[in-house]
Amino acid sequence: MITRIKCMIIDDDELDRLVLQHHIRQYDNIEIIASFNSAEKAVPYLEFPIDLLICETQLNGVSGMEFRKLAHKIPVCIFVSSHTESAAEAFEIGALDFVLKPLKTERFHHAMEKVFNFFEMKEKCDCFDALLGENCIKIKENGNVSQIRLTDILYLEALKDYTRLITYDKKHCILDSLGNLLHKSFFDSFVRIHRSYAVPRHFIRGKSSHEIELIHQIKLPIGRTYKENLSFLDP
Repeated sequence: MITRIKCMIIDDDELDRLVLQHHIRQYDNIEIIASFNSAEKAVPYLEFPIDLLICETQLNGVSGMEFRKLAHKIPVCIFVSSHTESAAEAFEIGALDFVLKPLKTERFHHAMEKVFNFFEMKEKCDCFDALLGENCIKIKENGNVSQIRLTDILYLEALKDYTRLITYDKKHCILDSLGNLLHKSFFDSFVRIHRSYAVPRHFIRGKSSHEIELIHQIKLPIGRTYKENLSFLDP
């Protein structure tokens, strides 16, 4: 059961703010904490626990992009804007979604589904707990503690601030970024092949110009900026 989500809206167009409020009120578990026509007015509210920021990218004064950087503690941000040229930058600074104006009910609902999926995952995955011995890690999921052998992990998948551990028979999720995990010594045997994936070196069975193959015929893409990490496979 997803807990109540506290939402902040920022848009300098009054009609657009009203439209957003109308759409958001269709969801019982989202509470609008504040609605502003400028980012400057929203700054004092950064001291309050806000879960979701819905913001226009282009605002008078401080832009939505600049405010999102200030509001980095807010877990989820969705930009709603007619400025399509801002979409790439929006995702670069960690937006969960970018929705075009004029707002369409179906598209907004799709964005909200992403929000609910994020918080559902957040509730299920408390944190990465500890290393047990040399070959096992312990994680807490849904209040239960599981032990996972490192040798059972087929690959790691990045999911924003979370990382999914894929084993042969199950998927586990922990509250830690993929980049942070790979800096821990017990993941030394893993190599990052893509912004979203890292794999154990010993499970690699083949490589082409754009993907690698692991055991169990698993195929994953190779990111352009990570090709050098796989140079050890070159003859």
